Amino acid sequence: MKTGNQESSAGRIFNFSAGPAVLPLEVLEQARDEMINHQSSGMSVMEMSHRSPEFEAIAARAESGVRRHLQAGDDYEVLFLQGGASLQFAMVPMNLALPGQPIDLINTGVWTQKARDEAAKITAVNIAATTESENFRRLPRLDEIRLDPKASYVHLCSNNTIAGTEWSIFPETGTVPIVADMSSNILSRPVDVKRFGLIFAGAQKNIGPSGVTLVVVRKDLVERAGKNLPVILQYRTHAKEKSLYNTPPTYGIYMIALVMEWMDRQGGLEAVEKKNLEKAALLYEAIDNGGFYYSPVEKKDRSRMNVVFRIRNQDENLEKKFAAEAAAEGLSGLKGHRLVGGLRASIYNAQPLEGVKALVEFMREFARKNG
Repeated sequence: MKTGNQESSAGRIFNFSAGPAVLPLEVLEQARDEMINHQSSGMSVMEMSHRSPEFEAIAARAESGVRRHLQAGDDYEVLFLQGGASLQFAMVPMNLALPGQPIDLINTGVWTQKARDEAAKITAVNIAATTESENFRRLPRLDEIRLDPKASYVHLCSNNTIAGTEWSIFPETGTVPIVADMSSNILSRPVDVKRFGLIFAGAQKNIGPSGVTLVVVRKDLVERAGKNLPVILQYRTHAKEKSLYNTPPTYGIYMIALVMEWMDRQGGLEAVEKKNLEKAALLYEAIDNGGFYYSPVEKKDRSRMNVVFRIRNQDENLEKKFAAEAAAEGLSGLKGHRLVGGLRASIYNAQPLEGVKALVEFMREFARKNG
């Protein structure tokens, strides 16, 4: 790599992929050092029985870390499941939809569309607001949202990886619980967990490797599901068994434990948010100034995790050149999502400030050569 910095000393590139995404280098180094013999157990975490005292201790570390950073109290269950957010699109309505009561869904992009389509197979879905006609370049204003006070729950996606939008203020829903897909901004900033009935997130963007799905669900909602729902699809099953009903993704849970402890060493969630704000501000400044790049997203709704941008006149050939030359310089994963094209830099918690600085330097040089 040609950027000459801390990450390159380990022979690593700067990874801007939307997911699976960058993990903290020191977490990877710890996992490497513990790979063969975890804490003198004589075996790798990959080899441990999920019912052994050693793994139960690891799972407890992961759960307590999530609770600590989310400030989730005893009235919430913290579950480590499988199937990704895609399974949750079906599992949530299976468990939380009440007879005769529709769900409200705020449509802000591909992930809410997928959730809508799955939920519609199970219950009635009311589109409470959408910006689809504007290609999801902004989020609905709060005064545009039409909620049903009798809805089973309100579904939204807190951050859209493809459109590059992120909720900063969540709608008020009264006694109707909010279900939030937080896959791409989970634990990137403090949130009031009590505003939500259920939060789910694929781990592979901000808190661990792929294969683990975090579900944080209010205990009273755990009991909503009918008893005829297949046992493995009931939240109550996994809550009762502490995520050990069947063999869980043990190594992924171990990695989440390490990431939670890494966040402690960074100074906690407030310190992590401060760094995320600094990275996003630096990158958006480079996009907005100079006239060579632009962001299609309304400023008030811009994501701090997934920065979507384009080259002026939407020159696709020049954007392809940008991504290719950036990759040659050790700046990987900058091609935009295949559905929308353009460019995208995902700057999750583990993306170091040095990575964003290297990207900004490359952007300026590319604009100078191609402007």
